Amino acid sequence: MIALLLALGSSLAYGCADFLGGLGARKAHVLRTVMFAAPASFVVELLLWPVLGASFSAGALGWGAASGVASAAAFVLLYRTLAIGPMNVLSPVTALVSAALPVGVGLLQGEHLAVAGLVGLPLALLAVVLVSAGHGAGSARPAHTALLLAFGAGAAIALQLVFLHQAPSDSGVAPLIVGRAVSSAITLAAAGLMYRRLGSERPAYAMSAAAGVLDSVANLLFLLAARSGDLAVVAVIVALYPAGTVLLARGVLAERIHRGQLVGLGTAAVAVGLLALT
Repeated sequence: MIALLLALGSSLAYGCADFLGGLGARKAHVLRTVMFAAPASFVVELLLWPVLGASFSAGALGWGAASGVASAAAFVLLYRTLAIGPMNVLSPVTALVSAALPVGVGLLQGEHLAVAGLVGLPLALLAVVLVSAGHGAGSARPAHTALLLAFGAGAAIALQLVFLHQAPSDSGVAPLIVGRAVSSAITLAAAGLMYRRLGSERPAYAMSAAAGVLDSVANLLFLLAARSGDLAVVAVIVALYPAGTVLLARGVLAERIHRGQLVGLGTAAVAVGLLALT
């Protein structure tokens, strides 16, 4: 139950981070948003160091660095995917892959689910697709390149979670610090190389920084959840993060929640309840 609550908190934090990051990037290139989000996120994880401790063993350094590379790759692939294809088709593909891959890894590592979990897990995967799909999902056919990029983005997100899960359980927040340092270095280097193509528009500084802070909180909650529960369950709950984004868009921007998304939210609630019974 503790792992489930931590995973739900991580999912909510990821959804809020995406919402604020999206708002912050509306008037400026997304890399300009990252230039403020990444340092804010890194500072949060450094502040967690004296509170939760950190052991920089070889395993923590290696898996943390791997998660950082995967995180940077996920960022590049995700935004490239959404730039060249229909979001309402490609977003569910990315979300489903990001959920299914860690589930497979967890089951291959010997995790076992009770009957309720065996029912709740596919329901949760279905909810991920329904919640992340926008109006008219399936009405447009994406190009093969866009689909491959969507699979790549989902796989990169999944690998980030799997790599964090593989880090030693006694390493504290060391994998998060190392991962954030690596991903920040990669994205900031990319921003430096592309500086002339980023335009002069300024992002919403406060929103960008808040997105970075929430992303760090989400990573921390996921790490704690994965250490206290099954990766298969934790990963699929975390992948429900589009629900938080959808609800915030409804409450703050008065965006309409479409029928399929409402069904997805209801399916998610049932799935979470079944997974709680495991």
